[in-house]
Amino acid sequence: MSEQALTDERVTALVHDAAAAPSMHNAQPWYFRYVRHSRTFELRADFERAMPHSDPRTRGLHLGCGAALLNLRVAAAHEGWYPQTRLLHEPADPALLASVRLSGPGSGETGSGVSGLGALYPAIHERHSSRFPFEETEIPDAVRRALSEAARLEGAVLTFPTSWHLQEVLDMVREAEARNLSDRGTDQDLAEWTRIDAPSVNMTDDGVPDYAFGPRMRGGKAPMRDFAGPRQVAGRGAADFERNPQLALVSTIHDRPEDWLRAGQAMERVLLLATLEGVSSSFATQPVEWTDLRWPLRDPVSGTGYTQMLLRLGYGPKGPRTPRRPVSEVLDIRP
Repeated sequence: MSEQALTDERVTALVHDAAAAPSMHNAQPWYFRYVRHSRTFELRADFERAMPHSDPRTRGLHLGCGAALLNLRVAAAHEGWYPQTRLLHEPADPALLASVRLSGPGSGETGSGVSGLGALYPAIHERHSSRFPFEETEIPDAVRRALSEAARLEGAVLTFPTSWHLQEVLDMVREAEARNLSDRGTDQDLAEWTRIDAPSVNMTDDGVPDYAFGPRMRGGKAPMRDFAGPRQVAGRGAADFERNPQLALVSTIHDRPEDWLRAGQAMERVLLLATLEGVSSSFATQPVEWTDLRWPLRDPVSGTGYTQMLLRLGYGPKGPRTPRRPVSEVLDIRP
């Protein structure tokens, strides 16, 4: 890759790829600024898309922005650029989260896990949350190790709870779900960010549309959130989910905004690799939304670290594509 400037068309394509990332309730709380003269992207948080009740510290918002940041790095690497990435903490400008300067090959740091980024590109637009039943087929150890390594490359830890720890995690999910049923703030967030009667991906540009809710859980132990809440969705059926769900915890040593961004990148790197391996995924954010439930999710062996996300993994149907905001709404190009 030469040190040539990017055309506006290519800049737009890179942000289109970045914005395919998952985010809490598909709020897409990110904004990109591209500065032509330095070939640098700035990732900024859109705090108007925060959820003051379910995500009061904006931890979940940072996770989504981190996932978009990882997608941008993958897309840039796929095109032959080296994405020199800096996580930023500017008290005078809290919305500025990170910068990515694109340079040619050989100009980047070593040992940063960049070499495998471009290979993940085919999964960016294939990865969709699947809220459908998964098979009971166990994910092979080799795949689990590869997913854990993907998280490590981004400065996070991926663990697979088993035995009594898995049961405790499932118990905390159920406790969180029970609380949410009577929690007015949770209802308000769901009402704002879910879309009933949206038959097509083109009917809206954010939120979770009802065609992506999946069936109601009739039986099983999978940690499924019912995005419909008390509302009725015409034609929505019920199904039995996994009796033995396969879960993974994304954790970091510290719990600062930069750690949330690292966790978001690790989460997306894991999900992209899982997609390439034929593994479907969804999120179980319920217990991490409650402070007293999030803490005991941590690794019981080490007793350290902060759980940032709970993933459900397995073999099953791919999830449907969910809407995305037009790139024109999330990108600003400067000279």
